[in-house]
Amino acid sequence: MAIVVLRPDTDYRVGKIVCVGQNYLKHISELSSKRQDKPVLFLKPSTAILNEGLDIRLPSYSSEVHHETELALLVGNRASRISSENWKDYITGAGIALDLTLRDLQTMAKERGLPWAIAKGFDGSCPVSSFVPIQDVPDIQTLEIELSVNDVLKQKGSTRDMIFPVAYLLAFITSIFTLEPGDIVLTGTPSGVGPITSGDQLEARITAIGSMTFHVA
Repeated sequence: MAIVVLRPDTDYRVGKIVCVGQNYLKHISELSSKRQDKPVLFLKPSTAILNEGLDIRLPSYSSEVHHETELALLVGNRASRISSENWKDYITGAGIALDLTLRDLQTMAKERGLPWAIAKGFDGSCPVSSFVPIQDVPDIQTLEIELSVNDVLKQKGSTRDMIFPVAYLLAFITSIFTLEPGDIVLTGTPSGVGPITSGDQLEARITAIGSMTFHVA
């Protein structure tokens, strides 16, 4: 059973993880993808959650695992068809997550027109921090996002660069999926994604939230 913590001491049982792809222009460019008119959504199961303090374990069936650092949102109240104006009534926390991606398997799936389920949803594919109360985040659209691998800065961006801002994303997502307490929304990654290998040390940071570290076993 996957559990995440809302600081200081409230536990949430994780349900589904709704992820947003291609939400930063520079990331779209680095993957030679095409900008879409609507958010690209995919799901990770709750078994993808990896809490801080545990090691990232690279699957034997992939030779190219990429890091993607993202702002994560923790759902506190059931949300269906909400408006973009009242999204804070449904989100209880903000955190940091990695959308680990088996890039070789994802590329093959895209070429064959197949789903990305294995490339995105494998066990431990969503390392996550604890969450801060959403009221402690002054402006969700001005947060700086960074990731360093072995103390070398790899990703640097800002939520102000999102194609689809948080308020729009939550209204769009809840027009399709009902979000329930414990669900998590990943809001997309800035550019600079790249491979990780055994022995790497990852540190991700988002202003107003803090930092998290993971070791790659």
